[in-house]
Amino acid sequence: MSVRRRIYARPLLATATSIAVLTGVAASAAPATAAPAAVLDDTYYQDALGKTGAALKSSLHTIVSDQSTLTYAQVWDALKATDEDPANSSNVILLYTGRSQSKNENGGSTGDWNREHVWAKSHGNFGTATGPGTDIHHLRPTDVQVNSIRGNKDFDEGGSAVSGAPGNYTDGDSFEPRDAVKGDVARMILYMAVRYEGDDAFADLEPNDKVSNGSAPNIGRLSVLKRWSQEDPPDSFEKKRNDVIFERFQHNRNPFIDHPEWVEAIW
Repeated sequence: MSVRRRIYARPLLATATSIAVLTGVAASAAPATAAPAAVLDDTYYQDALGKTGAALKSSLHTIVSDQSTLTYAQVWDALKATDEDPANSSNVILLYTGRSQSKNENGGSTGDWNREHVWAKSHGNFGTATGPGTDIHHLRPTDVQVNSIRGNKDFDEGGSAVSGAPGNYTDGDSFEPRDAVKGDVARMILYMAVRYEGDDAFADLEPNDKVSNGSAPNIGRLSVLKRWSQEDPPDSFEKKRNDVIFERFQHNRNPFIDHPEWVEAIW
């Protein structure tokens, strides 16, 4: 199995809008250089600060479980906002290919984009029911054919190149996304493990260090996901996406985008 590793260094970008939502200050008045993490720590994350391990995971579960929910039909329009191409507001950026594609070219035909469950919906059998099946923190626009190739495979490194998706690799039991979104994938998976703990009629979702998890409420490989989160820290696109979900749709956040160090603090 081949292994490809790349270390990333990306700047921390402030988001005036997120500060405005939390403080009640007009976005135009928010300092362009202000750090939103400080505001979030004083408000949204205040009950999680200073904790590690199971205590941190439990606190974050309580925090992020306070959310609005979407229907599966509403996910189409939500993704057109969350994954909008910063260079072309008529398009979305597809997760695995990185291709910019018209928002209107969505559906089930070859060449369309559709809704990818990054935590495969068969891992815990939650389907597309409102809840984990419609949680846009892990739903992303992807090329229909690439989505099919990924299927419900766990995440790991190695395999053969995926046709039409440079930088992605797959074998019989795993899928490796392109370098630029490896951390994104890891943080989406770990968000799901914190959000869905089995106390809301859905399965207790947990990462493990295996592949071929089938229908069990597990997904791997945890050791690889942790490394991906370190090597590919949150970039401006991922941070803006987190803000849009918080401000416009679910009103909850992915804590591992705001605090990547909490990955190691829990796992």
